[in-house]
Amino acid sequence: MPQAQPASARGYAVAVVAALFLSTTAIFIRHLTLTYAIPALVLALWRDVFVVVTLVPVFAAAKPSLLRIPVRHVPYMAVYGLVLALFNSLWTLSVALNGAAVATVLVYSSGAFAAILGRVFLKERLGWAKVAAVVMSLLGCALVAGLLELGSWKGNLAGVAIGIAGGLSYALYSLFGRSAANRGLDPWTTIVYVFAFAAVFLFLVNCLPGAPLPGSSRTLGDLMWLGASWRGWLVLFLLAAIPTVGGFGLYTVSLSILPSSVASLVVSLEPAFTAVFAFIILGERLTGIQLAGAGLILGGVVVLRAFEGRSRR
Repeated sequence: MPQAQPASARGYAVAVVAALFLSTTAIFIRHLTLTYAIPALVLALWRDVFVVVTLVPVFAAAKPSLLRIPVRHVPYMAVYGLVLALFNSLWTLSVALNGAAVATVLVYSSGAFAAILGRVFLKERLGWAKVAAVVMSLLGCALVAGLLELGSWKGNLAGVAIGIAGGLSYALYSLFGRSAANRGLDPWTTIVYVFAFAAVFLFLVNCLPGAPLPGSSRTLGDLMWLGASWRGWLVLFLLAAIPTVGGFGLYTVSLSILPSSVASLVVSLEPAFTAVFAFIILGERLTGIQLAGAGLILGGVVVLRAFEGRSRR
């Protein structure tokens, strides 16, 4: 019992740092799409590829055991990778159809989905504090992303449905992360295999003739969209290294410590961090409503943390 508190505190710290790293994703993607107009699913493919080609040599040299898993877990990893590929695809489609603000809010419906799915499949407790944190987190995300501009919803029911499906797929990713921890799989081993399978699935999607999905490549030549632009490739590599390896890696580690619903709620700090980075790097000013939203998100995490501390005592 005395060891539970330090483990939980470590899990919260890891999840907060994961949210900090993940919040840089929009900065890198915005630069790549505006400067190079790279198709979204081609970008997602190379992001996954760079994660794998970065981690595999490091693990092979430092700790080869991280690259080995029992054969019985391979089908599980393949399904997990498919969930990640689905999430990446739905999120990019949601951004294209809804715009960044509404898409960000919709994807963070994952906190509510994770709480419900965690209760159904992993028997995680769903108490009043978790429900309150879900509500505060979603409302805070809405305020930070500027969802009060309700005109963005008109005539776009398909976009809204895809955005909500993206939130559901993100919750499924969280659920698989917790399940992988329950199976005794190392978080970093999970990252390597899941991103490798996701890259395979995204490659197959981009190879479909005629670009059937928005943001996918029209020809195989489009896979090398950045061509000889070393700056573009460098930014793409940094996108893989900082928010993807750092963010997703630490998030997966947090899932091995915290319930999936709790980790998802803590990582919902990402939109607030993104707003701060946008202000510092892009010069976008935070409004009073956005500051209030950031406060709600932080408040939800504080409520959840305080209640869990009382429960243990």
